[in-house]
Amino acid sequence: MKTTATYDSATGTFTLEKGIWRGTFPIADLHKWLTFYRQQMERYPAQGQSYAEDVNALETLAADLRRHQ
Repeated sequence: MKTTATYDSATGTFTLEKGIWRGTFPIADLHKWLTFYRQQMERYPAQGQSYAEDVNALETLAADLRRHQ
């Protein structure tokens, strides 16, 4: 299932969406969530592909933010 991560500059938050699950967090916590999902991939290799989608979405968002600074 594809994960998307979007940034809302007006509120300083990002939203991570996957299927019906959705969470919105402060942009300052982006690195923490990226670290969390990378650790999940290591801890639960059977679900690694699912976590890889989350990592990819967060890495893409982080790269987009760096390009637009």
